[in-house]
Amino acid sequence: MEAVVDARQWNGKRVFLTGHTGFKGGWLSLWLSRMGAEVHGFALDPLRSPSLCEVAGVAAAQASDVRADLADLPALTTAMTRARPDVLFHLAAQPLVRESYLRPLETFQTNVMGTLHVLEAARGIDSIRAIVVVTTDKVYHNREWEHPYREVDRLGGRDPYSASKAAAELATDAYRASFFSAAGAARVSTARAGNVIGGGDWSDDRLVPGCLEAFEAGETVKLRNPDAVRPWQHVLDPLHGYLLLAERMMEGAGGFVESWNFGPEDGNGARVGEVAAMIAEIWGEGASVLADPGRDEPHEAGLLKLDSSKARSRLGWRPRWGLRKSLEKTVEWHRAFLAGEDMSAVTLRQIEDFTGELS
Repeated sequence: MEAVVDARQWNGKRVFLTGHTGFKGGWLSLWLSRMGAEVHGFALDPLRSPSLCEVAGVAAAQASDVRADLADLPALTTAMTRARPDVLFHLAAQPLVRESYLRPLETFQTNVMGTLHVLEAARGIDSIRAIVVVTTDKVYHNREWEHPYREVDRLGGRDPYSASKAAAELATDAYRASFFSAAGAARVSTARAGNVIGGGDWSDDRLVPGCLEAFEAGETVKLRNPDAVRPWQHVLDPLHGYLLLAERMMEGAGGFVESWNFGPEDGNGARVGEVAAMIAEIWGEGASVLADPGRDEPHEAGLLKLDSSKARSRLGWRPRWGLRKSLEKTVEWHRAFLAGEDMSAVTLRQIEDFTGELS
């Protein structure tokens, strides 16, 4: 039986959310606020302008909005202590593979030590009942095979980003066993999602934002790795999984303090070239794409799939929006932005469309 997020569980709950100024964090913050949660955000300023945080009024929906670095443990501890949250979602990260080649030390500092700082601050706050640490599908030792990766598969990472996220998984597991295993302690899980897409993502070196930017300018998209396969999904699908996971931990149910995959239906991915061509078709106006793989680029995995059968069977979670609908919703959001619409209302409307399908 498919599970549905219970908005009543979130009404009045205090939630501490790192990374609320980012893409996924912004969508999660607005969804939580819509359900009546009291959201306390902790993050750096958005890396780019425009940003979802800026155009959709994410900060305005927060009970508190602290702009600081995860490296600042005293500031993080103070903000978390003041919030006295029931639930903690840790999403703040350096999230880009290619950026990690340019800033490897900062990537490890943010993704590993930042995660440890969050857990260290949290272990001194007795109000917290559930902690969800968000990592990535790239934590697995990628063998470039057809087999979708399961939670029990070996962790690893050839690039600094993937390795830092795999290390964050190991660090979280150590803290969970060492400091969060006693009766009454917060329950801690990690969540691994695929390549998320949706409105409000202006990140560099991501396929969908790059396509939208090019099509808006009337330019042809050049694909450096058109045959790479990724598990694409709309941002609301994994966020739904994170919320269900936190609910189960808040309820005190056993067997949920572990790692979870949240990927597209049956672990299926799609080639970069296929996704770009689909966006061009949805956009219209003669939008076009071109394979341009001849450049000397840093290594990125060519084939990556996720097995989310555990989340389906034990959480009752399943993805709701397929690839085409996810891209249609992304283009719809971006065109609304270009038209000068109220993007807070547009974002909330898409959340309502998604949750309406779940009911």
